[in-house]
Formats: sequence, C-alpha cells, structure tokens
Amino acid sequence: MSRTVPARRASIATRTGDDGTTALLYGRRVAKDHPQIEAVGALDELNAALGLAKSAARNAAARHDLEKIQHELVALMGEVVCAQRDAARHARSQFARLDEAALARLDAAVARIEARQPSFDGWATPGANPSAAALDLARTAARRAERRLVGLPRAGRRLRPLLLHYLNRLSDLLWLLARTAES
Repeated sequence: MSRTVPARRASIATRTGDDGTTALLYGRRVAKDHPQIEAVGALDELNAALGLAKSAARNAAARHDLEKIQHELVALMGEVVCAQRDAARHARSQFARLDEAALARLDAAVARIEARQPSFDGWATPGANPSAAALDLARTAARRAERRLVGLPRAGRRLRPLLLHYLNRLSDLLWLLARTAES
C-alpha cells in the first residue's frame, strides 16, 4: 500500500526580513521603517480596523459598504508599496487601482448621511456602543494613514492626489457613520 505525502507548502516565514528589510512591489528592498512601509502598515491597520467595524455593523448594507472600502484599500496599498521608479509599470499593470468613482461613492455616502441631518454636538466621545467605537477606531486609523501618505513626497514617492482625497473623505465618512451608529 502506497502512502501519498502531501506537497509541502511554502512557508510564510521566508526569513528574508531577518535583516530588517522588506520588499516593495516588484522586489525592491527597503528598511522596514522606510516611509512607504510605514504608510502601507498604517493602511493595513486601517483595513483591520474596518474589518472590526464590519463585524460590529448592525446591518448587511453597512457590512457590504465597509467590505467594498476594504477592497479599495487593497488597491490603494498596492500603489503606495510600489517604488517611484516602478510607478509607471504599476499604472500599466493589471493591478486594481483606485479611481474617481470610488471617491464619488464616498462623497455620495457623506451627502446621504448629512442630508438626514444627524444629531451631534461638539467633539465625539467614542464608545457609545461597539459599532460606533469600531467605526471611530477605523476613523483614527484612516487619519494616521493619511498623515503617512502626506509625508511620502519628502521620501521621494509621489502619489496621485486621488489617494489622499480618498483617505480624507473616508475618515469624514467614518466619523459620520460612527455618530449615526450612536443613535
């Protein structure tokens, strides 16, 4: 009787980062504290916070909208993690890219909530309920990611203005969603 041995899968532990470096898209290596890696890390934290907000959301529509935003963030991260000299290559690639329609969707969502004239007074104190708290956590992660992206041109990485516009609008939307979730 022969025994089939399962194929060995590649390990997540490649050990290539043991020297304190990591790879950008297309293989260029940089220090793990490089501004682009800091920006991608902040975006990754935002994506995780959105996952928490999605799991705490009270309705299917909200979960769907947050998941769509998560997918858009993956596209945004792909563009940010590309070295400046590879930006044109990324633009020509089949990788998903954030587009104006994504920003317009966020703008429309902000307008829909503001049209309902939600009640809020002054500075928000997060934690009214798990859903609102998770949205506030995502909002603060979005602002941190935005700050990291703003600094990238000083490190030699120019980004399309759309990426910053998207993050700015996303944090506005998350603030409004959190206030709505409090009621």
